Amino acid sequence: MSKNTLHRRLKARHVAMIAIGGSIGSGIFIASGTAIQMAGPGGALLAYSIISLMVYFLMTSLGEMSTLIPSTGSFCDYASRFVDPAFGFAMSYNYWINWAVTTAVDLSAAALIMHTWFPAYSFLFWTALFFVLILALNFASVGFYGEMQYWFSGIKVVAVILFILVGIFVILGLLGHQKPLDISNWTMGDAPFHKGWVGFISVLMIAGFSFQGTEIFGITAGETKDPGTSIPRAVRSVFWRILLFYILSMGVISFLIPYNDPLLIGASTTNIGASPFTMIFKMAGLHFAEVTMTLVVLLAILSAANSSMYTATRTLWHIAEEGNAPKCLAKVTKHGIPVPALLLSSAVSAIVFLSSIFGQGQFFVWLLNMSSLTGFIAWFGIALCHYRFRKAYIAQGYKLSDLPYYTRGFPFGPIFALCLCVLVVLGQQFDAWISHSVNIDNLIGTYIGLPAFILLYLGYKLYRGTKLVPLNKCKFN
Repeated sequence: MSKNTLHRRLKARHVAMIAIGGSIGSGIFIASGTAIQMAGPGGALLAYSIISLMVYFLMTSLGEMSTLIPSTGSFCDYASRFVDPAFGFAMSYNYWINWAVTTAVDLSAAALIMHTWFPAYSFLFWTALFFVLILALNFASVGFYGEMQYWFSGIKVVAVILFILVGIFVILGLLGHQKPLDISNWTMGDAPFHKGWVGFISVLMIAGFSFQGTEIFGITAGETKDPGTSIPRAVRSVFWRILLFYILSMGVISFLIPYNDPLLIGASTTNIGASPFTMIFKMAGLHFAEVTMTLVVLLAILSAANSSMYTATRTLWHIAEEGNAPKCLAKVTKHGIPVPALLLSSAVSAIVFLSSIFGQGQFFVWLLNMSSLTGFIAWFGIALCHYRFRKAYIAQGYKLSDLPYYTRGFPFGPIFALCLCVLVVLGQQFDAWISHSVNIDNLIGTYIGLPAFILLYLGYKLYRGTKLVPLNKCKFN
């Protein structure tokens, strides 16, 4: 193996599509219907709009730091530079576990879809097949990985655009049997805000999980050609595309599917028939919709698994590079592939998957809940890093005009993101607290990620004796 250096072979279009591919998945194809069912059309649209604004601030914050300091460690590296090495350590391991677990979850979902289609082949067979496929894609050069993600994501983008166009035609009465410009879904029952604040806060969490993965473009900065140009371009284009896709999709769904539709109640992440995309394509008279959407969702899941494995591998490589994991994990091949980090990350994913099929699967549920919170912890970390990054930059006498790219929303942007992340995390049991039906097992399962993160942080802090990095000591190179 050669010197521990990753290769800069990702192009601007790769970075843009990797970010899009990280956020367009089951969250938009299936969970959007759950959002309408829980909060009504107004509550769902408002929740997704607020989360979209937060994601915009987070992406511009990360873009500002990534263009000046293009690091594969991304915000985990920035957490050590601008907050506290202990915070960076905890962020890194938490983020690695998150994507290693998510890879296993994605593979399980893909296998379940195929097992439903071909029951003669076992669930384990399909999982093993997809596992080998994703592993092979990650063994290839980063340029090939970027190209595959580009086309994976492109298929999802086309599906969403077609859905929006078909939905608009149905709303206008040009397709299907819907009355033109029918607003009955917005006036029925307690619409537009079904279940009031409880429904709205619940959907904030669903919307937040739907957008998770947009920060992955920061991980690609260490393998991107000309990050000073590619990253800002990706930030600007990706945000508006994602906003357009999500808000327009939610708008179409809100006009065509009532929040009390029986198909939306109890819908699962693998119930393609309950996907608003499938339902609205059928309204338009496109009866091949369910098969088509199943294929699209399958590709979306495999794309997400590919992205998850890539992110877990690069995060572990960075941890080893920082000296917080065995040095052998920092080795790369002559093609720039961190094979030891890839093998260990894939091994963890395999163990997580096996934990779901042996015994009662309780360990798997805990890991899944832990990884769910990690996304919000990561976003909190990005906002905190950017706040201190900008303060340190000014304190050390640098001028904003010297930054390759900077966001104009400071300090409102990172402060808004910090507060909203805290609200969403603490609000996960909001419904139970309101109804006085808090279940201890559910409470532990929901928040198990927080004590894990705190233990990592405090353990490293006590062992190394780290402190908050003074603004005048923060490193920009």
